[in-house]
Amino acid sequence: MQKFNPEQAMSEVRREFGEHGGVVPSIERSSTFTVMKSHIMAEIFAGEKTIAMGDYYLYSRHFNPTVNVLGRYLAAMEGTESAMCTASGISAISSTLLQLCSEGDHIVSNECIYGGTHALMQNVFPKFGINTTFVNATNIENFLKAKTAKTKVFYTEILDNPLLQVTDIANLAKLAKEHNITLVVDNTFTPMIISPAKLGADIVIYSMTKFINGASDIVAGAVCASKKFIDELMDLHNGKIMLLGPTMDPRVAFDIMQRLPHLGLRMREHSARAMAIATYLEKLGVKVSYPGLESHPQHQLFTSLMNKNYGYGGMLTIDCGTREKAEEFLDILQNQEHFGLIAVSLGYFDTLMSCSGASTSSEINPDEQKEMGLSSGLIRMAVGFTGSLEDRIAQIERAVAKVLVKS
Repeated sequence: MQKFNPEQAMSEVRREFGEHGGVVPSIERSSTFTVMKSHIMAEIFAGEKTIAMGDYYLYSRHFNPTVNVLGRYLAAMEGTESAMCTASGISAISSTLLQLCSEGDHIVSNECIYGGTHALMQNVFPKFGINTTFVNATNIENFLKAKTAKTKVFYTEILDNPLLQVTDIANLAKLAKEHNITLVVDNTFTPMIISPAKLGADIVIYSMTKFINGASDIVAGAVCASKKFIDELMDLHNGKIMLLGPTMDPRVAFDIMQRLPHLGLRMREHSARAMAIATYLEKLGVKVSYPGLESHPQHQLFTSLMNKNYGYGGMLTIDCGTREKAEEFLDILQNQEHFGLIAVSLGYFDTLMSCSGASTSSEINPDEQKEMGLSSGLIRMAVGFTGSLEDRIAQIERAVAKVLVKS
């Protein structure tokens, strides 16, 4: 399988310079745009003139020049025709699925996904007549078993949250195409490491709040897809991003744009740190899961899907057995060892960690958590790259000795 080089693809895309020749793009903060002839406005509203035809801007909830530049860079990184940025990851997910599905339609989704996405599908979409069947995505045949005549979408996270199980995207994409079903993949955990569109996915979604932005100071999302689908999302009369209004502020787009060139460097370092810590924890006898470890059930699958030179990502889990032990372990790591921060989210330069079942997966009821194998003592850890690796390993080893291997 030929591998994609996202950094090379980004370096080859046309650069956008500032209004007066600046090496960085200008920030266009205008909410509305003028036209030189009055008839042009009517033609824009009628869809007769579009952005693709030239600089036909109307209103920044529709299209904005600065946000469009970020979308163009993301499309290059992901290997898609186009991309659209949104105000959050969950708005990218909800807008995409509502564009694809109508009343009476059906989704088959990985059961182990971000709790907010699970709640959206389980609690909100049924009110619109859109129902979801949740399956174990480690066996892609489960998607076919759950499929009905009304199924419009297969949905999964390529490295799922929080169990870090891997979906065989390449073969799931083939199944989806055989049955005329759209495959939507959330790739938030593994930007640059895996390129789902190059493996056959139709639509790739990101919470750019996480690794892509990298500083835990911005909330943002993105949809990377064909030009046709992005145009549908932004259609003045039926586009779900256009009409639901999860608009990205141009200043946010500018800030993320300035961090994209460093994403490859950051992903390599997140991966290197996570690999070193996971390897050491495994030697200590800790129940650790990381796709870079040969003990991970889908290690070979992940290796076959990944792009070269980015490692296996910055996410690992530690199963402490009980929530009480997990919380004790987290308290020691943050308050005594200063190893990282007890916080949700991921992709920050400091390590962020939380007990998943009681936090980011708490929208999933305890019985479902148990059924999918989510232990109440599971810690999800997004490994950062501050401090020396030697110090970080020593800190977590001391915490392990105090909580997980007590005599």
